[in-house]
Amino acid sequence: MLDLLAERGRLSVTETAAALAVSEATVRRDFTELARQQLVTRTHGGVLATSVAYDLPARYRASSGHDPKERIAAAAADMVEPGMVVGFNGGTTTSATARRLAARIEHGPHSGDPALTVVTNALNIATEMVLRPHIRTVSLGGVARPQSYEMTGPLATLVLNELWLDMLILGIDGLTASGGASCRHVGEAGINALMVQRASRVVVVGTGDKIGRRAFARICDVDQVNVLVTDPGAAKDDLAALRSAGVDVHVV
Repeated sequence: MLDLLAERGRLSVTETAAALAVSEATVRRDFTELARQQLVTRTHGGVLATSVAYDLPARYRASSGHDPKERIAAAAADMVEPGMVVGFNGGTTTSATARRLAARIEHGPHSGDPALTVVTNALNIATEMVLRPHIRTVSLGGVARPQSYEMTGPLATLVLNELWLDMLILGIDGLTASGGASCRHVGEAGINALMVQRASRVVVVGTGDKIGRRAFARICDVDQVNVLVTDPGAAKDDLAALRSAGVDVHVV
């Protein structure tokens, strides 16, 4: 339904029911639910795409099971338990994980309290999470980098030093048993390293091409990584070395 809306900008009950081969009553219920999530604006007899529901195809399209990042995201999201405080740094795989987690929380049982607290220095993740009524979103301050949407600098550090994370979902540009986790930008490495220090559990998410690689700036040593979720593209020798170093490796 959101794919159709992204293509057309406006949908009526009748045309949506015909396009999806469902009843008009089903379409009306789904329109109401999408409006509740602030993803559409209800009109007489239909819906409009809202200004905040940008880039709908990339964010909400049903993902192919052949996409390694989506498989990694699904597996990592399943590790999060209700009530946790979960940190996310920026990146395509962490963003995908946050979306998977938000969708799971949205369809689960809820009490009056937030079902989850998300702490992130990534502007795009914060923008998506704040639309979810059962997720409390904490956005770290700082200077935003347009390449990654991540905020870095002393303001981000100041806020993060006052918080504790139950789990950190950490995106990386490289991970090795000898060199630990790393990324390309020094400023991002600094705030990511502090997120690691503030987290009780660190789950690294990264496609196989990043395993066995070492990027420019070190984030943390391998003994600070609890779990790695990756795909079968990672070299078996590199995965074996990480397991020997104490990392719980999940290949999905």
